[in-house]
Amino acid sequence: MGVAIELARGFQRLWYRGPRKKPMLPTLDPKRAQAFVDEQFSASIVETLERYIEIPNKSPMFDPKWREHGHMDAAVRLVADWCRDHLPSRALLEVIGLPDRTPLIFIDVPGTEGAPPEQTVLLYGHLDKQPEMTGWAEGLGPWTPVLREDKLYGRGGADDGYSAFASLTALAAIDEQGVPRPRCVILIEACEESGSVDLPAYIDHLEDRIGTPTLVVCLDSGCGNYDQLWCTTSLRGNITCTLRVEVLREGVHSGDASGVVASSFRIARMLLSRIEDPQTGELLGEEFAAEIPQERVAQAQAVAEVIGDEIYSKFPLQSGMQPTSPDPTTLILARTWRATLSIVGADGLPPIASAGNVLRPFTALKLSVRLPPTIDAKVAAVALRQRLEADPPYDAHVQIENLEGASGWNAPPLSPKLEALLQEASQTYFGAPAMAMGEGGSIPFMGMLGKKFPRAEFVVTGVLGPLSNAHGPNEFLHLPTARRLTASIATIIAGLAAP
Repeated sequence: MGVAIELARGFQRLWYRGPRKKPMLPTLDPKRAQAFVDEQFSASIVETLERYIEIPNKSPMFDPKWREHGHMDAAVRLVADWCRDHLPSRALLEVIGLPDRTPLIFIDVPGTEGAPPEQTVLLYGHLDKQPEMTGWAEGLGPWTPVLREDKLYGRGGADDGYSAFASLTALAAIDEQGVPRPRCVILIEACEESGSVDLPAYIDHLEDRIGTPTLVVCLDSGCGNYDQLWCTTSLRGNITCTLRVEVLREGVHSGDASGVVASSFRIARMLLSRIEDPQTGELLGEEFAAEIPQERVAQAQAVAEVIGDEIYSKFPLQSGMQPTSPDPTTLILARTWRATLSIVGADGLPPIASAGNVLRPFTALKLSVRLPPTIDAKVAAVALRQRLEADPPYDAHVQIENLEGASGWNAPPLSPKLEALLQEASQTYFGAPAMAMGEGGSIPFMGMLGKKFPRAEFVVTGVLGPLSNAHGPNEFLHLPTARRLTASIATIIAGLAAP
């Protein structure tokens, strides 16, 4: 019996060599990934972006007849056709058009072997554009693509026509190396510049097909410079409306009426002083103020050490014009966590060349109020209307029209793994550490997704750096940053699937 036991133990030792090790999965080669991305940009992406810039597909807010004009459909067709030609294996693309909604491009890319089946990455971008704006430099224009050195000028290239191409190319760079990759869903909407008013309907419509994202990647944000990877930690909310002040049924001679009838413009100034301190620009009232988290203050201080006075020198300031504060940290927090008022349009004011000595019957001003990320836009909008419409001076006719608002967003903390992947990507492709900073603009989609998928992590980034001037004249896409960012997204998504 003893001999038999020893023989059995001997066979067991021959067969058992310790715990079985999982097969080593391939990892992404960054040099090969960057070379792949660069080749795709050179071969077709830049050329397609040039054709995209030529299409004046303004967002519905700026082109109410977008259906009749057909520009939006042309842009969707151009982007969707390129995507179909570059779809990964087994991926499905569908252009969806719900009734009375702008279209949406939906791409479902199944995960590959070796990736955790529970992971889903949602990548987001948009293809509608801001209006033309005046002031484009000689030789440039909103619908005229111009490639100068490493910049592609024209409306929408950076904000953010590149996003669909970058998203698919990042996935293709992973698949080209046979590296495991989680399931990915790409959404490219056509209503972001109008407040993403159509997107909730699509999110509900596609809820089962989207699933539950574990990571959301948004490519519609900014970067503090072009030297490293930037991750957006917060976004301000926004309220827009028109303040209309009427004093006369028609214009009259200013020599006869001034001093008797109050100027509609002066009344508008008085009303605006109810919500804004004209000396400091501070918005008045607790509805517009929020306590800034200490973590965001520390991040602002770190960013200030990196970019310094570039926080204001990046703007085309007139000679001698000074920023609102000499302290970069104060400016960063003012831009990202404090409420501000901007007058972005006016009616009732004739051009100077044709302005006679007339007391005008009305003044209408379009207001844009940026809100701290954690402020409820609905509450702030109610307060705004009440303060501007209540007890008008001289019993003038005062009305708030087209009042719309969207709350901001404050990012949840990153997991140690995702934080490490961001640092790895930035060091690998930019040669500098990744930075975190809030943005002063709004991306309504982020707050919406944050509420719908509270357990998801978020990487919100983009190419809108110094002088890129989204929404203004001379907008450009900084191509080296777009290429590095695309490779960075590939590294992050591939790393997410790694054990």
